[in-house]
Amino acid sequence: MEKINGGNNSKKMMNNNNNDKDSLHALYKVPSGDGPYVRAKHAQLVEKEPEAAIVLFWKAINAGDRVDSALKDMAVVMKQLDRTEEAIEAIKSFRGLCSRNAQESLDNVLIDLYKKCGKVDEQIDLLRQKLRMIYQGEAFNGKATKTARSHGKKFQVSIKQETSRILGNLGWAYMQKTNYMAAEVVYKKAQMIDPDANKACNLGLCLIKQARYEDARLVLEEVLECKIPGSEDIRSRNRAEELLLDLESRQPPPLLSNIVTLHLEDEFLNGLEDLDSMWAPFRPRRLPVFEQISNFKDQLAC
Repeated sequence: MEKINGGNNSKKMMNNNNNDKDSLHALYKVPSGDGPYVRAKHAQLVEKEPEAAIVLFWKAINAGDRVDSALKDMAVVMKQLDRTEEAIEAIKSFRGLCSRNAQESLDNVLIDLYKKCGKVDEQIDLLRQKLRMIYQGEAFNGKATKTARSHGKKFQVSIKQETSRILGNLGWAYMQKTNYMAAEVVYKKAQMIDPDANKACNLGLCLIKQARYEDARLVLEEVLECKIPGSEDIRSRNRAEELLLDLESRQPPPLLSNIVTLHLEDEFLNGLEDLDSMWAPFRPRRLPVFEQISNFKDQLAC
C-alpha cells in the first residue's frame, strides 16, 4: 500500500510541476522546453537575473537553439544593462546565423541601440536602407502587412504605417543633427502617408527651431483641436501645450528666410533623389513619399 501511495504522490508532484510550468508560461510568457534559450528566458523574466540570462542566450546562439530570438532578446537585455556597444557588435557579428524573417526585427533593435548610444549617422544610414527595402518590395517578405508584438499583444502593421514610422525616426535623427529643414521635409512626408499627433508635435518643434512660429502654431493647434489621429492621447496634448507655451515665450527675430535656407543640406535632397532613382526600376511611377521633392527644391531656388 505504501508503494502505491508513493506512486500516487510522485504523480501528484509531477502534475504540480507541470502546472507550475504552465503557470510560468502563461504569466511570464516563458516558452516551453528545457534548452538554453528557455533557461535564458526564465532567468530574464522569472528570476530577474539579466547577467545570467545573457550567458544563457550566448549558449543558445552557440548551440543553434532558437538563434533568431536568442540574438534579439540578448541585445535587448544588454541594452537594459547599458552594454549597448556590445549589443551592436553581437548583432553585426551573428545576424548571419539568423533567418531572413528575423532581419527586419534585428534592424529595429539595432536602430534603438544606435539611438541610445548617440550613433546618429549610423541610425540615418540604416533608416534609409529600410526605406530602400520597402520601395524595392523586400520589406515584410513581399507582403502588404506583418504581425508585430507590443506588451505581449499581437497586431498587424501595414507597409504604409511602417513607412511613416521609419520616416518619423529619420526626422528625429535629423533633428539630433540640428538639420531642421531636412527634418521638416521628412516629417511632412510621414504625415502625408500616415499622420499622428506625436509626429505633428515633432514637426512643430522643428518649425520652432527655424523660428517659423506661425507655421508651428498651426501644426500644434491641430493637435489640441483633435484634427490629427492620436490627439486624444494626453501625452501628445500636453506636449503640444508645452511647445505652444515655449513658442509664446519667444520673440520673432529679424528676417531669417535666407539664413534658414542655408540649413538644408544638399546631401539630404540629393540622397533622397538618389534613392528615388534607385527605386525607379521597381515601381511604375514616382514614389508618393518623394513626389513633392522637386517642387520643394524649386521653391527654395526662388
